[in-house]
Amino acid sequence: MTETNPTTQRALRILLIVAIGYLALLIGQPAGLDVGRIITDIVKTPTNVVQQLVIGLANGSIIVIIALGYTLVYGIIELVNFAHGEVFMLGAFTALMALSIFTTTTATGGLTAPFWAALLGFIPAMVLCGLLNAGIERLAYRRLRNSPKLAVLISAIGMSFILQNIGLQFGALGKLTQVGPEFQVFQVLGSNNAAPKSFPVVLSTENLLGDFPIRITQADVLVMGAALVLMLALNWFVQSTRLGKAMRAVAQNRDAAAMMGINVDQIIALTFLIGGALAGAAGMMFGLYNGTVVFTMGFTAGLRSFTAAVLGGIGNIRGAALGGILIGLLAAFSDQYLAVRWTNAWVFLILVLVLLFRPTGLLGQESGDKA
Repeated sequence: MTETNPTTQRALRILLIVAIGYLALLIGQPAGLDVGRIITDIVKTPTNVVQQLVIGLANGSIIVIIALGYTLVYGIIELVNFAHGEVFMLGAFTALMALSIFTTTTATGGLTAPFWAALLGFIPAMVLCGLLNAGIERLAYRRLRNSPKLAVLISAIGMSFILQNIGLQFGALGKLTQVGPEFQVFQVLGSNNAAPKSFPVVLSTENLLGDFPIRITQADVLVMGAALVLMLALNWFVQSTRLGKAMRAVAQNRDAAAMMGINVDQIIALTFLIGGALAGAAGMMFGLYNGTVVFTMGFTAGLRSFTAAVLGGIGNIRGAALGGILIGLLAAFSDQYLAVRWTNAWVFLILVLVLLFRPTGLLGQESGDKA
């Protein structure tokens, strides 16, 4: 059994002190942690527990798809692509613009689009975000691949700011304007409109369970189903295809993979392409489920998704899935039984506590297959 070096021991002690102080803050009255009240609420309305479980799984599914992009890139080149959240945001705006072609107004002034338009909306969002992410790797990261990691990290943060400002311009262009009695399209505006944009209603908001007290809508089913399909498809691709095996080889040792005839640059570009496509799909899912998009949404979603990847074990596909679901559930139950403003605090407290005892994450490993 190997001994922990003194530096690691000091870091763990500091992290433990931070976690204890953080917990002491959260269990105070401002955090709304009243165990007796929570137990009473659960006993009186047990259906709320199941309802929050559904909400947590749906939101967690979106986090999972974004987190997979983080974990793929880190598994291959050990880079935290901080621009990934903004790629997700641009995917949501791209999907909204694609849906606007088929958007009509209802008698009450709302926006609606047919279901098949939503399915088509995934295509431009995934294609654009995949190509954008691959382009970012080619232009911003590849030249710095052999540079100190700090240089690449700063480059990723810079790309994040650039993409966020591009999203701000999407906000200025992305206002639905009436053309004729029913049809609406995007029109270039002279003013900078950074307000949230509404997604057209595509899915039915009726409860699929009828009068049952637990509410499950088409959006819940679509989001969770799409996330499951994408995750299983990605896992199959990485584990069973020739390109997937090449990705795992590059993740293990780039130099050895190059000696075996693998085009390392091509595999890394493919990884960014797949990660970007997943971010685009998540952007479409987010818009359909939450009904609005805004140019700042990439920061919050990216932060939670990166946290999910670290919590589950960054570089591990199954770990990213586990971390995303756990964060989705934790956020849902915190919103219901504690206080919304403290949700992120609880999420990061759990992360700190997990890292204290599992520094590599729940399913992470010190060495081995990271892809």
